[in-house]
Amino acid sequence: MAEYCPTFEGVSDTEMLKTYPLQMIGFHTKGHTHSTYYSVAMLREAVPHMAWMNPVDAQARGLKSGDMAEIFNGRGRIRIAVKITERILPGVIGVPQGAWRNTNQEGIDVGGCINTLTTQRPSPLAKGNPQHTNLVDVKRA
Repeated sequence: MAEYCPTFEGVSDTEMLKTYPLQMIGFHTKGHTHSTYYSVAMLREAVPHMAWMNPVDAQARGLKSGDMAEIFNGRGRIRIAVKITERILPGVIGVPQGAWRNTNQEGIDVGGCINTLTTQRPSPLAKGNPQHTNLVDVKRA
């Protein structure tokens, strides 16, 4: 049975939520398997690499579906198109896993790689990459 386990950079980190109010989670997409097939143009066209955001959070930031957004925290910045949908809860943003990092001259990852924003600190249970334990904020790019 699933159980909530409090951890770093979670919804209970009220101090950090003041700066980075959204919990970023990673998800698998149908367009590629992790980073495999990410460079296949036909798949990218069929299943665009987009972050998912709730309409409540999007409206507060002046974003609509298809807009380019900048997701950021103290570890980095990524630029990615957003899909506005009620299929994700308010206060959460979902970023597909597997994008290839591609930094521009400003040091911003325009490839939309979730690992740009994740911590090097291992997750408390599996001791792996904490792709669901990262606080961020979002603005229009």
